Amino acid sequence: MNQNRHVIPPQIGKFLSRLPAYPGSLLFVGALNLMLFRNLPADVRQSLANKKLRIRVSDAQLSFDFRWLHNSFSACQNMGEADLTISAYAHDFLLLAQRLEDPDALFFSRRLVMEGDTELGLLVKNTIDAIELPMLDLERISPRRVLARIKEKLCLS
Repeated sequence: MNQNRHVIPPQIGKFLSRLPAYPGSLLFVGALNLMLFRNLPADVRQSLANKKLRIRVSDAQLSFDFRWLHNSFSACQNMGEADLTISAYAHDFLLLAQRLEDPDALFFSRRLVMEGDTELGLLVKNTIDAIELPMLDLERISPRRVLARIKEKLCLS
């Protein structure tokens, strides 16, 4: 039984599972490229070349399929088996993005699951741990603040 009390209700997960996966993967890799592109060392980029990766948000019943291709992450459509699948509940991914939870702690409590190429999984985990990423500040991306920044840019033009 999951100890996480922040779980997307099954009815919402069922609804989300009916949405086409590719647009979500496009949005996901867009964010991933913005956050990680400049920070990935050359040896990591080489190790990721043409590897199929999947992020599965278990409670939302969503998956994001992508690969490293031509020096950036690229979305894939229903690519079958992935070289590495990382699964967790939405709340646990959010905690990871905010750097409020340690991936090892989630892994050993079975709230984060890696399936497939173990070596690739360790590479991904160690790379993310080594990169100094800013914590995800949800207030910074609130609709009110995003619209204010857009308005400010439009007024300056």
